Parts: sequence; structure tokens; C-alpha cells
Amino acid sequence: MQKFTVERLTFDTLTQLPNSWEPADYKALLTKTGYDNPDDIAANELTDMAHMALTDLEPTEAAQLVLEYLFEDQLTAGQIENLAHQMLTEKLWEENPELGQHEGFFKATQLLYTAYNGKFPRAEAVQFQVQLTTEDAAGLSVFDQQPEAPLLRLLAQGMPDNTLLKRLFHEQLDGTGFPEAPSIIWQLTPSKKTDKSVVFDVVSSAYWLDDFKYADTYEATTQADTVPETAE
Repeated sequence: MQKFTVERLTFDTLTQLPNSWEPADYKALLTKTGYDNPDDIAANELTDMAHMALTDLEPTEAAQLVLEYLFEDQLTAGQIENLAHQMLTEKLWEENPELGQHEGFFKATQLLYTAYNGKFPRAEAVQFQVQLTTEDAAGLSVFDQQPEAPLLRLLAQGMPDNTLLKRLFHEQLDGTGFPEAPSIIWQLTPSKKTDKSVVFDVVSSAYWLDDFKYADTYEATTQADTVPETAE
């Protein structure tokens, strides 16, 4: 067990994930809608053009097109059709059983929510900076591989006992196997590092980590996941 002082530095609510839709993505969507020359569109007009092209379709058709683009290799045509209808009313980035697809559902919903002026559910994510400090410089090695798991163990200790993360994943938080962790923390960037401290920029769903906004500075312990030995 490694002991850390955990300090929340910032906390913000987002309706769009950082860097989630790049110019290449908008061009690909435009191509899927039948637009002939997306490369000719000025960079500062791409977002509006993609929104306009989507809103020329029925909402469920647009949802289907966006899901095809994001999940072409993961979902069947039938699954995409069903999910496109569900997207109009359901928060798939929270409610779908496939955690690994939550970030994609968030990206799809945020795009369609904006394009259709609120016909789709409003997506909310959180972004915050957290500083982790240890007396033992070697303790930072806990984040060398699969850092999401040991980080979530630290964050959970700053949240209420009834928080969803603790209720659904108490065994993983207490143990050394948390394969779902990278699907819960969507973006993780170390921004500052010293011998005994690191600052992480974290982006996740409000569904999982909104309660961290109430966290004060506290002491907590964590452990890395046990990484299975790979055969030579």
C-alpha cells in the first residue's frame, strides 16, 4: 500500500470532451451524409457544416450515422439501429452495460445534442486536476502501468460512502484487479511531476466522479493492479 496526500486543485463540468471531434472526424461524417467535397470547406466552418448535414436527416438517422462512424468495428447494424432510437431518450454513456463504449456514446450524444438544439439528452462530463504527494519517492511507481486503477482507488476515498463508484466497484477498489478503470477515466494526463508528487488532469463522466468536487485535501492509500505475466 502506498500512502498519498490527495489535493483537488480544480473542478469543472463539461458538455463536450476535449479534442473529441477533430476536423478529420467532421469530414468523415460529411462524406457519410453524401457531401461531395468536404476537403474544400474552411476549417472554421467544418463544425457548422457537419451539424447542418446531420440535421438534414431525421434524428434517429443522424444518430445511426454517427454511431456507424464511431462503432463500425464493434457493433452490428442491428445493434446500431436499436441504439440510435434509444439515444433520443436514454443516457447511453451511463446506462449501456458496455463500459468500454461509454466515451463513444458521450461523444455521439454531445454532437447530436448540439446539432439538434437539445432533442437528445444533455451530456455532462467532469474535468479536474488532482495533486498526489507521497513521502516515498518510489511510491509514484504505482502509476507507471495502468494508472487509472490506483488513481480511482485514491479518488474514491475522497467521496461519500454511497457514491456510485464505491457501490458498484467496492471489490475492485479494495483489490488489485480493476479492468474497468480505463473505461471510467476517459482521459488521463500527467501535467506536473516532481520527485514526490504528480498532478493528473482527469476527464470522466459526471456519473462516476461528480462527487469528487466536494473532496477536501485528505490522506489515502492505494495499490497498483497486478499485471498478469505475459508468456515469452
